[in-house]
Amino acid sequence: MKLTTFLYRMARLSRDAEVIASGNPKKMARRARNKYLGRKLLWRLFK
Repeated sequence: MKLTTFLYRMARLSRDAEVIASGNPKKMARRARNKYLGRKLLWRLFK
């Protein structure tokens, strides 16, 4: 795995952990929704 890929992946995981640790259900729901929508959008673009 390339260093840049690894660092971006760690940044995303760090943000996920930060949102969960906040305990704010609105932030958690927004994060989950946006991750889901982003994956769906990318799947359609590169299908």
